[in-house]
Amino acid sequence: MDTVAIVRDGDVARVTLNKPDKRNAFDPEMIATVRTAFEGFVRDAALRAVVIAGAGPMFCGGAEVNYMQASLSMTPDQNLEDSMKLAGMLHAVNGCPVPVVARVHGAALGGGAGILAACDRVVAADDTVFGFTEVKLGLVPAVISPFVVAKIGESHARALFTTGERFDAARAQRIGLVHDVVAAAQLDAAVEAVVGEILSGGPSATRLAKEIALNVPRLTPDQVGPWTARRLANQRTSEEGQEGLRAFLEKRQPAWRKQ
Repeated sequence: MDTVAIVRDGDVARVTLNKPDKRNAFDPEMIATVRTAFEGFVRDAALRAVVIAGAGPMFCGGAEVNYMQASLSMTPDQNLEDSMKLAGMLHAVNGCPVPVVARVHGAALGGGAGILAACDRVVAADDTVFGFTEVKLGLVPAVISPFVVAKIGESHARALFTTGERFDAARAQRIGLVHDVVAAAQLDAAVEAVVGEILSGGPSATRLAKEIALNVPRLTPDQVGPWTARRLANQRTSEEGQEGLRAFLEKRQPAWRKQ
């Protein structure tokens, strides 16, 4: 059985962490497979969205027990190399050129909570449990921290990283880790509604919108005006931008919604 199931569903790729008997916990094989999949998405010009989910009773329980045990015998250099592989996976998810929607249920702990911070939209069942639980094992949420701090802010990261406490979906939504909380029975419908909204936008506009959201916080005040203005001007004069504006003015559906 594949540790990660990847299915192409029309314009959408569905990535499922697929070790339900091990809580879909990360191990080297899963980390490498997820990274390879998301790096491949960069070259997929027809892709519109990605949904990432977990098989079985939970989304992801963090790191797999045998994987953690193996780290005990690693040298510092080996541990560094191994940690960089996890960082590479998270960067691949974060840098995916199309929106990544997370379908979360059961629990998302440690690295499982961290990967959510690299996603663009997180939809969670209302009974999901979250936690940056690394300190409970004498470890630290280091590699996930750039993504988590960017998503929930320094204040919440300081509070939750240092206690390792578990928290519910309502709190996850309040701090910005989760965007939508729904009853478990409505989870799939809620995810598909988000995917539908993504597919209703212009394909290149959606990709550019994500690029803008990722890059604007990193630009200086002098850079941000010209950088954003150039992208708006280019999109306005693009074939897709022209079609979208004409469709609006003519009160009809744009071409990409007729497919």
